[in-house]
Amino acid sequence: MQIKDTAAIVTGGASGLGGATAKALAERGAHVFALDLAAGIEKAEKVEGITYVEADVTDGDQVAAAVEQAAGGSVPLRVVVNCAGIGPSARILSKKGRHDLNLFRKVVEVNLIGTFNVTTLAAEAIAKTDPIEDGARGVVINTASVAAFDGQIGQVAYSASKGGVAGMTLPAARDLASHGIRVMTIAPGIIDTPMLATVSDEFRAGLAAGVPFPKRLGRPDEYAQLAVDIVEHDYLNGEVIRMDGSLRMAPR
Repeated sequence: MQIKDTAAIVTGGASGLGGATAKALAERGAHVFALDLAAGIEKAEKVEGITYVEADVTDGDQVAAAVEQAAGGSVPLRVVVNCAGIGPSARILSKKGRHDLNLFRKVVEVNLIGTFNVTTLAAEAIAKTDPIEDGARGVVINTASVAAFDGQIGQVAYSASKGGVAGMTLPAARDLASHGIRVMTIAPGIIDTPMLATVSDEFRAGLAAGVPFPKRLGRPDEYAQLAVDIVEHDYLNGEVIRMDGSLRMAPR
């Protein structure tokens, strides 16, 4: 599918994976609507072709308004990339006590329900566009994590939420096939995003050492490259792709 002269929604689009993806799509001629919270948008690099939209992915009304804005322009909405997410760490039982239920709920709400919310509302808008080759109308790319398959100690909430995103991939692709909308998921390994900005160089080196090859952290632009490849490759559908240097996470 051609990216140029289409509209694209990228959640978490102000930084990290979403920021890199929004930029990559804009560079290829898409009109990108980068959804994020106000604090993130304030710090975002201003890039030609990207419109920043304040929206909480868990809020149906805010996302519906953002989708309406993206779909209401002069080019059709064809691409959605869900990158918004959070990853706090807590054990089910620790010296501090049991896992906080509200924290677990929040992680699932943002990572899984937020992804579902954006997918559903955007798919409804994409389904109204005129079909192109083979009846295609668009593609949704969601973000899971290697933690969906081998979560570490303290990742029970995060792993559950990302496992849900991975599990949603095939049935979502089947649900939307009749509308010409593909659904894919990327499961990144350890990526050098702002979430790692506060850790020491020694700790980062330790993380990189655990990756079989290449022995380094992944880069947001590599995620963006894969997202672009998925958009342009019309026969990729209903699958989760690990992007992790063949990393398999140890218990801790």
